[in-house]
Amino acid sequence: MDPHRLTAIPVFSDLSEQEARRLAAFAVETSIANGEAMIRQGDFSTELFAIEEGTADVIRDGVTLGSLGPGDVIGELGLLSHELRRADVIATSPMLLLKLTHWEIRRMPLATLKRIQELMEERRRFIQPS
Repeated sequence: MDPHRLTAIPVFSDLSEQEARRLAAFAVETSIANGEAMIRQGDFSTELFAIEEGTADVIRDGVTLGSLGPGDVIGELGLLSHELRRADVIATSPMLLLKLTHWEIRRMPLATLKRIQELMEERRRFIQPS
């Protein structure tokens, strides 16, 4: 994968060229159809997704909590905190995603992990358990 696609995602934008190349070597492109679930509430967390194209809704217990779009990262909460998924994420349009597993995330530079953890804390306030 082209490392520039990865660094176009805000949370990965400060990766060095070498770090971006290394991480891009492990990133996988995937697509999701409109209406398809990319994450299910209660599932184990083994990867995170970065949205390149498309939109999705975050739904917990049938209630829509918000919408996501290009540049957003999904799945970091459970992945970094080793928790089950807290909400469903359902595509509201066709989506193009970059996927990274927990193994690749652990290889990221500390500064990038810190940005992801900051995002995680922001989301934790947004998606509190019921």
